[in-house]
Amino acid sequence: MAHYAFLDENNIVTEVIVGIDETELIEGLDPETWYGNFRKQNCKRTSYNNKIRKQFAGIGFQYDSENDVFIRPQPYVS
Repeated sequence: MAHYAFLDENNIVTEVIVGIDETELIEGLDPETWYGNFRKQNCKRTSYNNKIRKQFAGIGFQYDSENDVFIRPQPYVS
């Protein structure tokens, strides 16, 4: 079991789902690619134990593609 975050056109997380293990394939594709194609959204795996992409993604988090991390939203403008 793995978790996957769906991103909008601004790389903001809109939904997080539980999906198949990241080592399994769906129709010959890795899960990130298959889920992304199916939903027509960018999809990135996220991890509760923070071993990938810095921290577990939540709705409203931003995905930084340059550093391959999820960034928590700022509670206040600073």
